[in-house]
Amino acid sequence: MPLPFLSGLRVIDLGQYLPGPYAAQLLGDLGATVVKVEAPAGDPLRRLGPTDSDGTTAAYKLLNAGKTVIRIDLKSADGRAALEGLLAKADALIESYRPGVMDKLGLGRERLREINPRLVHASLSGWGYDGPYATRAGHDLNYMAVGGGLDASGLPDRPVISYLPVADFASAQHTALAVAGALLGRERTGQGCFLDLSIMESVLGWQGMNLTAAARGTMPKRSEALLSGGAACYRIYRTADGRFVTLSALEAKFWANFCEAVGRPDWIARQEDPMPQTDLTGELDALFATRTLAEWKAQLDPVDCCFEAVPELTEVPAHPHIAARGQVRVTPGPEPLVETLMGLRVDGAPPPERAPVQESDAAAVLAGWA
Repeated sequence: MPLPFLSGLRVIDLGQYLPGPYAAQLLGDLGATVVKVEAPAGDPLRRLGPTDSDGTTAAYKLLNAGKTVIRIDLKSADGRAALEGLLAKADALIESYRPGVMDKLGLGRERLREINPRLVHASLSGWGYDGPYATRAGHDLNYMAVGGGLDASGLPDRPVISYLPVADFASAQHTALAVAGALLGRERTGQGCFLDLSIMESVLGWQGMNLTAAARGTMPKRSEALLSGGAACYRIYRTADGRFVTLSALEAKFWANFCEAVGRPDWIARQEDPMPQTDLTGELDALFATRTLAEWKAQLDPVDCCFEAVPELTEVPAHPHIAARGQVRVTPGPEPLVETLMGLRVDGAPPPERAPVQESDAAAVLAGWA
């Protein structure tokens, strides 16, 4: 069952693809009733990538679990009237159109206030509602680039693409937090509000430390900082069987424990070598290449040194800690779904579960809201 925190609150999800729908899903996990409104042809994510035997992608099913989906033609008068009926009784609206689209649909900010002055309207666009990029097209990689999420990470000769799309998921969580805060504020003021949220700015909001270092001329080159690959004690290493392990022995005690465990106490003092620690890193590369992943796990798992193997994705659900915590729910079968639930446990209860996405229509939803 969902958590009870937002029980009784109604959220309209006008989002497509990932960011808006995931934000609405998080609010559903917290107890809100989420109704997703799609065009007659459906959210394009239904067909983006390999589809199951029912013609729908797994991604769509995962990102919209817990919701009721209805289809409305917002370009028609009847469709807009149906949506307005829902919005009049809703508490929050999440949409991810470019600025100006809601106005073209006849559902701009002033009209929404007329319909429901208590409505919290969250608009999650790529760049925000003003500035020279407001109506510019973009995707996660563009937002990561401009927001500072690429330049400092990656290989010495180039940034790398992160996967899954970081900006999309970050902005969804940012949006869910903003909506929850606005709903709490509404309880004090009695009034809704308009939330201007930007996918790019969700990444930009993390960049204060890097931007400050860059402004002071102290920002290391790519892959040469303490946390980007410059330190031998904080890196990914390849084992003899082509698998990978992580070492993040940043504190002196963890590094010392590691060095003692591998029989190299002479490395302990070298944790303070200038960065990038190319020579020390090369020695650790050679060391980890001498044994298989299983052998390193047997030796280092018992040691308090911040060592962890890198499981392949197919191994993640069965990882002993992940399995014990219950955040991953596997629906077996010829087309299995592996759902990652919200990582939140309240008073010892398991993570909130989600019902499969279900289809309905506006009239039935409104009848239930009477």
